[in-house]
Amino acid sequence: MKKSLFVVFLALVLVGSLFAQAAAEAKPESNEPITIEFWTHEDASRQALEEKFIAEFEATHPNVKINRSVFSSTKIPEIVQTAYAAGKGPDIFNLQISHEYSYIANGLVAPVAYESIDYADAAALADHYMDGILDPVTYEGQIYGMPLEITNWVIYLDKNVFYDAGLDPEKDYPKTWEEMVELAPKLILRDGDVITRRAFDFNYDLPIPQFQPMIEQCGGKFVSDDGKEALPGEEGWIKFLTFMQQWGPTGNNYGSPVLTIARKFINKDNNDMAMAMAGLYQIPRIAKDNPDYYNSDNWCLVPFPRFADADPSAPSASFIAHYYMVNSACSDAKQKVCWEFINYMLSHPIDYLTQGGTIVQPVKGILDTPEMQALRDSDVVLSDLANSDCIIYGDYSVEFEALLKNAITQVMIEGVSPEDAYRNFKKNAQEVLDAK
Repeated sequence: MKKSLFVVFLALVLVGSLFAQAAAEAKPESNEPITIEFWTHEDASRQALEEKFIAEFEATHPNVKINRSVFSSTKIPEIVQTAYAAGKGPDIFNLQISHEYSYIANGLVAPVAYESIDYADAAALADHYMDGILDPVTYEGQIYGMPLEITNWVIYLDKNVFYDAGLDPEKDYPKTWEEMVELAPKLILRDGDVITRRAFDFNYDLPIPQFQPMIEQCGGKFVSDDGKEALPGEEGWIKFLTFMQQWGPTGNNYGSPVLTIARKFINKDNNDMAMAMAGLYQIPRIAKDNPDYYNSDNWCLVPFPRFADADPSAPSASFIAHYYMVNSACSDAKQKVCWEFINYMLSHPIDYLTQGGTIVQPVKGILDTPEMQALRDSDVVLSDLANSDCIIYGDYSVEFEALLKNAITQVMIEGVSPEDAYRNFKKNAQEVLDAK
């Protein structure tokens, strides 16, 4: 059976890691200079805060130098993968868990050094966080990451577009995906076949966070409960892919993977986007890009829609979890310093929430703080979060994400039927699952 490129990559990394680890055998003394390469995704608000934390940590650890490098959120998974394959992986990095899990399963990241951050053991660390948050990074009894953030997506709504279309945003916003389809032609403007104002569109670059709950509401799953079958629930999968087909250019032409991501328009209030999907991180971006709009009552957040006939037990949304991890090729001494630094950064959850891009660190009690409650429409976010599940993670999730993107492109752009797209997706996904 043909192995995936990612599997080949992991084989190369494991070989490279042996050499890297051998080079790290000589443990530095506590006062020996240590340079830490810290890679993360770009976020202007968080950058200023974390650079402050770096300066503070270096001041109390004069032998430590931390180099923080930022990359686009869509490009960093490949950048980290390529660096690891070359034996030059970062010492600290974060990705969303669906892209991180293979690093855990293949021994490429180190378990948390509990004693260096004043936790007795894994149970004590887990008790610091909301229930279940560390489950995705717990492997064979050890914890391999500390959470930077959890994010669930909701709908950002531009009230001015609704008013322009003769609609009441407070009453007419879509509660179901069926209502979204009914509402779209009332909000869309076209110049011939070209859409000049979209009602709503998806973020096709990051498909799992928004499409996973839709798939689950239709009755589909990515993997069976016993972990052996890929894409069970054929009827639900075909229903979902049919919805996407009808949304796209070969259907009603309400949106498309080839168009610019919707959330990049919602900040501008230029009468070209009524609704877009994003997390709480979008709020400070609106404040930065359009202060007058931010301070107005002309935008709001509304819940993630559900299918009208969705199983009541199906999640309302899915949340993305990002974890800081440490390269297992680092010496034991460097690993401990890395975890000390990560713990220092993450010991400021209120600063991350108020100064770091509205990032929600899932420590116990954070959702009940005055700072969280003060955010606009925080009740919408918290209500959806309370009925959400984590995005898929496993040593198959990277390949599954790519296959999902392909299936959506097939039905929306290439004219492939939902049935054929599902069969092709399932065949390829099963091969990935069987190879693990």
